[in-house]
Amino acid sequence: MLEKKETQYEKVVLIGLVTQKQSEEKLTEYMDELEFLTYTAGAEVATRFTQKVDKPDPKFFVGSGKLNEILEYVVANNIDTLIFDDELSPSQLKNIEKVVERKVIDRTQLILDIFAQRAQTSYARTQVELAQYQYLLPRLTRMWTHLERQRGGIGMRGPGETEIETDRRIIRDRITLLKDKLKTVDRQMATQRKNRGALVRVALVGYTNVGKSTLMNVLSKSDVFAEDKLFATLDTTVRKVVIGNLPFLLTDTVGFIRKLPTQLIESFKSTLDEVREADLLIHVVDISHESFEDHVNSVNEILAEIDSKDKPTIMVFNKIDNFSYIEKAEDDLSEMKFENYSLEDWKRTWMSKSEYKTLFISATENDNLEELRKTIYEEVKDIHTKRFPYNNFLFQYYDDEGVDEDLNEEKED
Repeated sequence: MLEKKETQYEKVVLIGLVTQKQSEEKLTEYMDELEFLTYTAGAEVATRFTQKVDKPDPKFFVGSGKLNEILEYVVANNIDTLIFDDELSPSQLKNIEKVVERKVIDRTQLILDIFAQRAQTSYARTQVELAQYQYLLPRLTRMWTHLERQRGGIGMRGPGETEIETDRRIIRDRITLLKDKLKTVDRQMATQRKNRGALVRVALVGYTNVGKSTLMNVLSKSDVFAEDKLFATLDTTVRKVVIGNLPFLLTDTVGFIRKLPTQLIESFKSTLDEVREADLLIHVVDISHESFEDHVNSVNEILAEIDSKDKPTIMVFNKIDNFSYIEKAEDDLSEMKFENYSLEDWKRTWMSKSEYKTLFISATENDNLEELRKTIYEEVKDIHTKRFPYNNFLFQYYDDEGVDEDLNEEKED
């Protein structure tokens, strides 16, 4: 008879700072996101520690008194891991580990760990491995407390290297190898993109966990993996979609996140080539999230980094079925707060004045999806007619839409 085993989750504490650049409200948002990241990685949060300082302590990130308080809690509650909200320097990591004698990781390492779990294809795994090695290289010092592999004395003098130097050399060689491997795959993927012919390319972009994969499944009737966790999608998925009589390619991309490690942006530049080469972007936003405006800004910053900010865009505010607000009393004369804005109020703000077409939908409840299809049809049709000016059979919208996943199948006349 099989024994029933209970899953043991790693117990962790989260640590963050209120500084001159980061208010208490902003820290709470980041810590909520860090807790969701921790849950996605498969750990259980025991508590949070925060401290108000002008700037992070160069030795311990937090003050030494606060570190002792954390140590007492960690020992008393048998905590396995400490997770810091910001990237720690190699010396901070080494100093904290020496004091607490527990595993210490920062936000960057946590995101890299989730990426390693989620990577499905060989290409995605190579990208994650490269980012991990680039992160690891300056932090090798904490892994070795002994120094010499080769001892001094007669017969031992002359050129040699310490164990840490050997490991640095091995990692540098591995980074070079992985970069060469990615260059080869990049060339293959560029060829694939050229072979897709003259079809209009549409890319879904947005913050992580806003519903891009769910929307992809609804529009293309495919079965892309979608889950209510951060970074459920790591591998780019391309499907051929037909709305009415107009075929185009729809791409689901990796979600963005605030404080995204620079190593990851560099490693995933090739994945973001799908976005860079797209003719039309569908920017998906989770309007039920209290920080959705920050999410929009974060995505726009990353799009600007990869020179894709000026592309034709449709703004899609998703999850209207989850949206809620607190109605303000009629006799309340105070200024309206964020939580007092209804969906109709939001529609009258900057969203209505946006240079892009704006839609409010629910991908899971199929709310307003027909309007989204018509909007995509019109935008794709404009691009298509500019590309093929004599192709005038597209000037009528048909309500029937079909999907074909075979990218090589020729359209029947």
